[in-house]
Amino acid sequence: MQIGALGDIHGAFDAVVDIMARHPDVELWVQVGDMASNDGEYFTPPRPLYWIKGNNEDFDVVAAAIAGRSPAPTLHYLPNGGPYQVGPWKVAALGGTFAPSWYHSPVALLPPSRGKRIGSGSMKLGKSRDDKRRHFVRDEVLACKALTGIDVFLTHEAPRPFYPAGRRIDAGKTVISEVLTSMRPRLHLFGHHHEFTDSVRQGVRSIGLDVVGKSYLLIDAETFRCERLDT
Repeated sequence: MQIGALGDIHGAFDAVVDIMARHPDVELWVQVGDMASNDGEYFTPPRPLYWIKGNNEDFDVVAAAIAGRSPAPTLHYLPNGGPYQVGPWKVAALGGTFAPSWYHSPVALLPPSRGKRIGSGSMKLGKSRDDKRRHFVRDEVLACKALTGIDVFLTHEAPRPFYPAGRRIDAGKTVISEVLTSMRPRLHLFGHHHEFTDSVRQGVRSIGLDVVGKSYLLIDAETFRCERLDT
C-alpha cells in the first residue's frame, strides 16, 4: 500500500486532482498545510486527504473543521496533537507557525483576525495576516512530545537547522527539533518553505515538501520508502 504526501497547495486544486488521477491505487493522502486559495477557498479532493493548518488558511474554516464541520467530505483535518489513525499509520500533527510572543498563550485565547468581512460573508485570506490562530502554542508542543509509537509526524514549520534556498539565516524552529527528539517518529514531513529537502534530524528522517505544482511523494506504508515525483 502506498500513501501520498503533498506540500503546500495554496489553491492549486487542479494540480492535486491531476496528481490523484495519476495514482488511482493510492487511497489516502496527507498534506502539511497552506491548502486554501488566496480567497480562502477550499475544495473537494477525489481521495481522502488528511491535512494540518498552515499559516495561510481561512482560520474560521479551520475552527469549523475542528468542531466537526469539514469544508468537504474528503477533507479530514488533524488538529495539533494526536495520535490519529490514517490508514495503517499513527500520525501526529503540529500545524501552524511559531511566534515567540504567543507561544505561552492558551490555544483557546489566540485571537481571530480583526479584518473586515467582505459582502459574501467570507474572510479574504489577506485579512487573516493578523489572525493569531495561525500559530501553535507550548501546550500543543508538550502534547506532541508526550506521544510515542508515531509513524508520521506532520508539521508546517521546519526543524533546525534549516537554510531555505541556501540562505544564511536559519529558518528552522527549535521546538520542532525538540519534538523529534522526544517523539522519535519513523518519518517527519513538513512544508512552508516550498523547497524539497531530505535529511536526518535527531535521528529521524525529515523531508521538506515542495509546493504541489512542482513535486509530491509516494510513500510505502510499511517500509516508508519514499519516491519523489515531479508534478
